[in-house]
Amino acid sequence: MNRLVLTLAALGAATSLAACSKKEAATKEAAAPPAAPASDMAAMAMAAEAKMAKGTGTVTAVGADSVTVDHAAIPEANWPAMTMAFKASPEIAKSVMAGDKVAFDLKVQGGGGEIIAIRKQ
Repeated sequence: MNRLVLTLAALGAATSLAACSKKEAATKEAAAPPAAPASDMAAMAMAAEAKMAKGTGTVTAVGADSVTVDHAAIPEANWPAMTMAFKASPEIAKSVMAGDKVAFDLKVQGGGGEIIAIRKQ
């Protein structure tokens, strides 16, 4: 009986130590690296989040700096087919009108996208 109690106590102590070690390691990993200059931080954030994607669809509305497209699924962004407004330069926005069938290139970032190139089909 004493042997069983001692074994269970030793296992409990080992488990507690292992949990403390894991928590300490996680805390060290979560510690932030030294701060970089603000200009470097912006570039790193954009590079880490932005990705490129391609889509096709029908333009449903055009604003001064946006184009709304009823688009097919865009796998690179993990988006199903939907109607969505995208940021666009004024030049890109002026190049299309509601009803145009288009293919477009996107910069996907932060849950949204910006059309960087568009072609009528």
